[in-house]
Amino acid sequence: MPASTAHAAQLCLDALSAVENTRSSPLYTVMNMANTLELSRQAWVIRGQSRNRRLGGWPTWFARNTSEKPMLYLHSAASSAQLCALSDATAQRGILCNDIENHPSPWPKGAQPSLPLWLATNPRCTPYDPACGAEARAIVLAGLRSLYMDGQPGFYYLALHDHERAMPLAEWDREAALKGMYPVQGERTADVRLLGAGKALEEVMRAAQLLEQDWNVTAQVWSCPSYTRLTREAAAAERWNRLHPTEPKRGCHVRECLAGSDAPVIAVTGYPQPIVDQLGGYVDASFVALGSAPSRYWIVVVALRALVDKGCIDAQQLETAMTRYPPP
Repeated sequence: MPASTAHAAQLCLDALSAVENTRSSPLYTVMNMANTLELSRQAWVIRGQSRNRRLGGWPTWFARNTSEKPMLYLHSAASSAQLCALSDATAQRGILCNDIENHPSPWPKGAQPSLPLWLATNPRCTPYDPACGAEARAIVLAGLRSLYMDGQPGFYYLALHDHERAMPLAEWDREAALKGMYPVQGERTADVRLLGAGKALEEVMRAAQLLEQDWNVTAQVWSCPSYTRLTREAAAAERWNRLHPTEPKRGCHVRECLAGSDAPVIAVTGYPQPIVDQLGGYVDASFVALGSAPSRYWIVVVALRALVDKGCIDAQQLETAMTRYPPP
């Protein structure tokens, strides 16, 4: 990585460190960071609605700049075709922030099903779905360091929603969040473990409250900003262990987080279910994937069903819950 690029990235980090967040939604946080970076003049801040930096004119404009600078691209891509064109035009570099979730759409999270699948299968993309402003801020800062100071290839992607939730991150939680998951509620000895990403985490946390209040079931809640990053690391560790049978086994973040308990795991996303399904093979417990942001009531029913299958509660509780709660 050229010294000038690393220097610009450091100046960007310095500028951002002096700004205090007053709100907690991922969208507002990233917009605030974009304004700060634009004022610093050390980064390219590209806004999808900017007249002089439309996607069509971007490649020529980008080619005139021989020295790479940090780039934050704010856009509204609803399909994988749009996102693919945008990433190709930017040479698959930068931090791409998509606010399509905040626009009217018949699709979950505003995106066609092909978009999250493209993200999950593109090895140059590190996708995140932050639940709060603190997560979004940590991810953008990590992207600046990884891409422009450490010289890592590829690009970062953030899905941005405008739902505010105050979730301050401690230093150890910040590092865990970047790896893909960290605990936000409950004890490790809980009856069930609930995982949620992005805006869907709100329903997951509400479901945990219902489980305890109505059914005397304790739940541990995890925020999972990137199911895909968790899966990739687990798959890489599994492959290394298979190719090096005489060496000490490598671990992975998801197994380290969920170790020490056989409580069922219910993983929830606002995207279609396959985004969570990819993680199931690396969870050493009963695993259920729920997509398209199911309601808190359906999460409760699914959690109770998992406990019935495990023999932890009576099936009558499940029948009562299905009668009490509305269908999804």
